Formats: sequence, structure tokens, C-alpha cells
Amino acid sequence: MSAPNPASTDDRPPQPGQVSNLPGLTTYITGHDPTTGKSIVQSTRPGNWTSYDDKLMGFNVAYTTSSFPASLTSDADLAAHDNLMKSQTLGLVNPGGTVCRIVDSAPGYQCIMHRTQSLDYGIVLEGTIEMILDSGERKLMRRGDVAVQRATMHAWKNVSETEWARMLFVLQDCAEMSVGGKVLKEDLGNGVEGLPASGNDK
Repeated sequence: MSAPNPASTDDRPPQPGQVSNLPGLTTYITGHDPTTGKSIVQSTRPGNWTSYDDKLMGFNVAYTTSSFPASLTSDADLAAHDNLMKSQTLGLVNPGGTVCRIVDSAPGYQCIMHRTQSLDYGIVLEGTIEMILDSGERKLMRRGDVAVQRATMHAWKNVSETEWARMLFVLQDCAEMSVGGKVLKEDLGNGVEGLPASGNDK
């Protein structure tokens, strides 16, 4: 008897705009009580989903920073995040900062081969994902596995034909990178409709 899919026993229903049947998500943003200085949950935010590729892929941006190191005093980072999200100009990478993003992938779905000028941590939360590199190398990643993407050309494939998969990514802007004297800029292939270029490789 196979083990149950953890997502099937979760009591958090999918959220408005979410394309997968995986649990809905909440971001808890902490801060400080201005009177006592004690830690508090300052903001509780349900997932805010955007779909791409005919609803085969869903994005939820949990948080961003727009400087390094981030400035937290007077909630400068929170204001910067909210303003960026309102601007609808965020690409995969936030120039000079970071992006924490949840990505849901439909059964059998493979995203475009792409590269960003960034250092990324990708962690599998649900399902099994195949990491595909432009050299032809492939690695199967299971729940809890981590990929450290260092400005490489790559794609992600949900190998299940029946279940959605979920990954968490933290993307960090990085300095210009070159290999063999060639500068490696962002390359989104044919692009994804509705997703702007990051603009950090100029």
C-alpha cells in the first residue's frame, strides 16, 4: 500500500487564483511592537497567485527585498515589497535584491529552458521534479532536495503524470558572470507571456 500524498490530508484548500490542487499558503511577516519592542506577527498574508503557460504553472511571490543588506527600520523593506508588487514590474529576479517565490507545476509540465543572472536556491516541497541542464545532464529531485542554481541554463519538469508538484525558490541578484570570456546574461528563450525581463543584467 502506497503512502498517502501529504497534500491530500491537508485542511488548507486552494486559494483564489491558484491553479493547482495543492494546499493554500500563508506568509507570516514578523515585526516589533513599537511600545514593548517584543516580537509580533505584524502581517498575515494568504497566497497571491499568478498563472502562466495556460495555467500549467502558478507563482506565489511570498516576499521580496530590493537592497542588500535589507533595511528593516521603519518597515522600509515591507514598503519596498508592497510597492514593487503593486508596480507589476517584477521579473524572475529583483535587481539588487531577493525574491522568495513558490512555484506549482502541473502533471507532466516542463518549463522553458532559461537562465537568470542570479544565485538561486530551489527546494522541492511536493512531488518529484527533474532538473534539466542545457548540457543534457538531468537530476531527479524529491521532497526536501535542494538545487543551487548559479546562473546556469536549466529547466524544471514535473515527472508525475497525475500529481501537481511544488517548489520554493529564493533568487538573489548576482554580479555579472562570464565563462570563457563570454558574459552570461538572462535568457528566457521565447519568454513567458506576462512575465517581464528581470532587467538586472544591463
